[in-house]
Amino acid sequence: MASAAPPAWPPIIVLVAALLAVVARPPPRCRAEFTVVVPDTSSAAALVDAPQPGFSDTARTDPAEQRAVQEVMAATGNGWAWGIPDVCRGRWHGIECVPDRGGAYYHVVSLSFGALSDDTAFPACDGASATLSPAVLALPHLRSLFFYRCFTGNPQPVAAFLGRLGPAFRSLVLRQNGHVGPIPAELGDLRALRVLDLHGNDLSSAIPATIQSLVHLQMLDLSYNRLAGAVPDFRFHRRLSVLDLSHNALQGPVPASLGHCRSLLKIDLSQNFLSGTIPDTLGDLSELILLDLSHNALSGPIPAALGRLSSLRSLILSDNRMQFTTVPGSFFAGLKALTTLVLSGMGLSGTIPESIGELSELRVLRLDGNQFTGVIPASFRRLEKASELRVDGNRLVGSIPFGKEMMWRLGKKLRVGGNEGLCYDTKQEGLEGVVSLAGVADCDSVRSRTTQHLVLINGTAGARPGAVDRVTTSSAAPSGSRHPDGARVGSWLVFLSLHLAWFAGFLL
Repeated sequence: MASAAPPAWPPIIVLVAALLAVVARPPPRCRAEFTVVVPDTSSAAALVDAPQPGFSDTARTDPAEQRAVQEVMAATGNGWAWGIPDVCRGRWHGIECVPDRGGAYYHVVSLSFGALSDDTAFPACDGASATLSPAVLALPHLRSLFFYRCFTGNPQPVAAFLGRLGPAFRSLVLRQNGHVGPIPAELGDLRALRVLDLHGNDLSSAIPATIQSLVHLQMLDLSYNRLAGAVPDFRFHRRLSVLDLSHNALQGPVPASLGHCRSLLKIDLSQNFLSGTIPDTLGDLSELILLDLSHNALSGPIPAALGRLSSLRSLILSDNRMQFTTVPGSFFAGLKALTTLVLSGMGLSGTIPESIGELSELRVLRLDGNQFTGVIPASFRRLEKASELRVDGNRLVGSIPFGKEMMWRLGKKLRVGGNEGLCYDTKQEGLEGVVSLAGVADCDSVRSRTTQHLVLINGTAGARPGAVDRVTTSSAAPSGSRHPDGARVGSWLVFLSLHLAWFAGFLL
């Protein structure tokens, strides 16, 4: 589709980087993150979508639309627009126009305001006084509205009159404008809407039920607001590709109806107050690339159905307390595309699945802050693309299986501390100065202490109670232990077990 001025962006405003680049990022996320939606190529029948060689000598902007654009511009603090004789022929960025089939008039199809970056030339807004003029309703062919950081100094609600935009309207982006109050229910009247992006405002109250009427939505981003209430039912949103409701105050369960949205590529419901279990139906989303449910109050178990998400690249479930939940050993066998796996701070127990080591594309692995026991799987040595690996703060034992090349490569991004039973092999050369081994004992000294403890326990099982003092002294934590409290607990356990053994011997 041609426009009267060479556009700086595609026909539907495309917000920063492609989704595939987004999901490759390691958490945490950035507020400035944008997401691509495939442009909509349909248009009103009265407009020409075929490529145009240039301007007609006779065609001009529809006079009513000319006035409407100038009023919208003036309301944002760009009064200079009154001096433009023809807004579609003025060759300035931020406006897109297409001719009608008769060739007599150009019609405005897109308006954009706010400097996305130094490379864009959209008209800037006067943040202290800018408003969104109802003159946009006089643009019957308008498909896209984009306002970025335009009303921050003059906070105002999202205008309810936007629900009266014409049937051609496809994309509404009001991003980081400081909007306050609820999302107007009238937006549900925009039945042809493909993109609704209200990211980074100060919106409150519940998500209106009328959002469910927007069955053609491809992208819904309401992240970084103060929205409350439940996540809506998206049962009929078969075209939805991107759903981001993160960083709000939403409550209730993750809707099982999301499993009906088979086009979903990204689900981000992180940083809310969601509860209940993760629905099995999410395992039906065969195209899903990113699933982030972190920082909620979800409970276990982790559904085995998620193991069917063969396209998934990022799985982030951290900081949902799932005490005593175990991860099945074969859970990751079908997740070969994973590049980011974050299961931190969940209280997970049992052993770490060996199948994680088979994820050849994995770059970020965080299993810290759980209750994992046993050893670090030897298969982790095959994680050649890993740039961050955390297993700190668990109950792991045994020798650290990584070679010196891997430990030097990961550097500070390898964290194994807080596992009192872990040790490193002194026979492996070149480990001097490896930051990740700070506070970790060598395996020879651990074996020596273990042998001493066993000898002392066996030798005092029938001894006098006074012998216990010597045993508890020898059970103290090694010098430099990072968890002296854990060492004291261990000493008391030995003390208690010896007392019980002595008492049993006395009774016999």
